[in-house]
Amino acid sequence: MGTADIMPGVSGGTIALITGIYERLVHSISKINFKFIKPFLKGDMSLSWKILKEEVDFSLFIPLGLGIGLAIISMAQVMSFMLENYTAFTYAFFSGLILASAYIVYKEIDGICVKGFISLLAGLIGAFLFVGLNPIQANHSLPIIFLSGLLAICAMILPGISGAFVLLLLNQYEYMLNALNNVSLPDIFAFGAGAALGIVVFSRVLDYLLRNYESFTMAFLVGLMLGTLRLPYQKLEITDSGSLLPLLIIGLVGFGLVMVLEKKFRYIDY
Repeated sequence: MGTADIMPGVSGGTIALITGIYERLVHSISKINFKFIKPFLKGDMSLSWKILKEEVDFSLFIPLGLGIGLAIISMAQVMSFMLENYTAFTYAFFSGLILASAYIVYKEIDGICVKGFISLLAGLIGAFLFVGLNPIQANHSLPIIFLSGLLAICAMILPGISGAFVLLLLNQYEYMLNALNNVSLPDIFAFGAGAALGIVVFSRVLDYLLRNYESFTMAFLVGLMLGTLRLPYQKLEITDSGSLLPLLIIGLVGFGLVMVLEKKFRYIDY
């Protein structure tokens, strides 16, 4: 998820779906109500810890958080290099990931009715138009970075919508990559605070939709993933017919990787 979250065009939420932890992740985040803070401030540590253990799924968040953090720190420079020097190949790989993910989610839908198809179409059109937006020339002040973190994390938890792409639209992507590489603590903390607020609020909305309108929500997510294929397509600058084959092969590798992961994790009880 951490590697995907720093790739414009791929969502960490998509990886969560592939590995079978998506609904648990959303529900676990939505359960956090911060009720443990009140007894903590009163000095009742035992009650605070008891409530904290009830609210927070540590068995999920600790390994997941460590994995995401390690990937973001270690992959930031790698992604900068790949996107700068092998743009078409990188986005061909992304295309395979996204297409396979959309197929996997589609299989989980128990039949698509007219309303489900409309939901899928709405997601597809919305994502297609969103990807076509021009970047906003925003500054890099701490309030703007805070807002960018809030908006990006909402996208990151949605399969199909890339939080990194949201940062591109807000003119913050390269700036935040440099902030990570240079360990700019004010920028990192401002972004992290916005992300924390965004994920706590938005996860509640998602959890409600998945519990009450699961088929429509999943159909919408399939549409989102298909619509965002516009971004990697725009990046595939094919100069001659001879360069098409390696791009197709790399795309198929990405597709196959997702299918292998899905089969590996499908029957694991989280």
